[in-house]
Amino acid sequence: MKKYYDLADKFKGVILDAERYLWNNPEPGYREFKTNAYVKEHFEKLGYKLVEAENTTGFYTVIDTGKPGPTVLVLAELDSLINRTHPDCDKQTGAVHSCGHHTQCASIIGLAYALKEKGALDGLSGKIKICLVPAEEGIEIGYRKDLVKKGIIKYTSGKPEFISRRFFDDVDLAFMVHSSPRENVKFVLTKGHNGVIRKRTTVIGKSAHAGAHPNEGINALNAASLIILAVNSLRETFEEKHYARVHSIITKGGDAVNAVPDEVIIESYVRAAEPIAHKKVNDAVNRAISAAAVAIGCSVKIEDMAGSEALREDENLRELAFTVFEEIAGKDGYKYESDWLASSTDMGDISTLVPSIHAYATGAKGTSHGVDYRIENPYDACVNATKFEIGLIRKLLENDAKNAKEIMAKFTPTFKSVDEYLAHKASLNMDKETVKYNQDGTITIDYKV
Repeated sequence: MKKYYDLADKFKGVILDAERYLWNNPEPGYREFKTNAYVKEHFEKLGYKLVEAENTTGFYTVIDTGKPGPTVLVLAELDSLINRTHPDCDKQTGAVHSCGHHTQCASIIGLAYALKEKGALDGLSGKIKICLVPAEEGIEIGYRKDLVKKGIIKYTSGKPEFISRRFFDDVDLAFMVHSSPRENVKFVLTKGHNGVIRKRTTVIGKSAHAGAHPNEGINALNAASLIILAVNSLRETFEEKHYARVHSIITKGGDAVNAVPDEVIIESYVRAAEPIAHKKVNDAVNRAISAAAVAIGCSVKIEDMAGSEALREDENLRELAFTVFEEIAGKDGYKYESDWLASSTDMGDISTLVPSIHAYATGAKGTSHGVDYRIENPYDACVNATKFEIGLIRKLLENDAKNAKEIMAKFTPTFKSVDEYLAHKASLNMDKETVKYNQDGTITIDYKV
């Protein structure tokens, strides 16, 4: 395998140049226009035929080995976060790659170069689909909701969006490599991640002079404060086995300090590990929001948006990945973390349909999503990631794709079809006012989808 891993080193310069360019040009989800153009230019230079996502960012290409077999999907994420206090953020937008998605793009550029080399596909059966995906980070919910309303996208996350566009209907297995600040090893795999429902709550009150006549207003900010307290008060009711997490920010708190706020907007995540528990937790949150709004006399509109499904790493694909880790980094150069992660990734959506893993290559430092996150060792974060991509593709598709076929035969999908998956996603969406003040003085709360 060494000669194949050496292909990553052959294009080390290209990979590391890409890492620096992309770090210096961060863009958040569904806005990754420079990023998309940069990666696309490399692929087109190499002669790849691209299928581009209409009206948004992202694309894929298919490499045919010339022999029949499964299709392996390799993914990279285009988007950045927004963190205006990070020293390297874009001073105008606040965008910064404080989760390291740019390293994924750099490593997959290296993979694109490597697979064009003479002999790179020798002995393989099947197809390799490389896909650059937008909008993994679930930020700027209002902006993305507007894109949905305009019909530009259907989902606030890129991978569900691409599933809905049928980009992955031919895929049999999938994997990706994320950067990580973990120490003392080169690679990491985990058990899985939470799913997430994204929520936008608009609290509607009544404006009035805040000094002279506050009694004539209905304070939406006071209601929002009570909403956050009410939701936080639910925490002791969440079962530990479901890893439930709820967290919020206020994106609009009022318009003028001397006016009673009549509109406040809260963005929230509701996370959990199991779909049934996830819905139960989300219903409880919506009930708390609605009741807290009623306590102040406000109306409330809740927009629930299906985010990411829980990621369950395929254990058989994970075991095969360990063999690649060991070949690259030695038997002490990787580890398996058996703790469930309460964070979320839309790689989980793909894992409900085909065997999938979300691997990590180290080389980062600091706190993920934090002001101190950076890539300290780009070779480990990017070039080693390319080596892993090359290695796992070969392990899956060599020997008439024996390993891939065995993993596929043992896999039980969460959803039997993409249509069933899409129906599930639709069942999580809600957009309605959940509080109704009736003429007879009664109040109706309807907080369920």
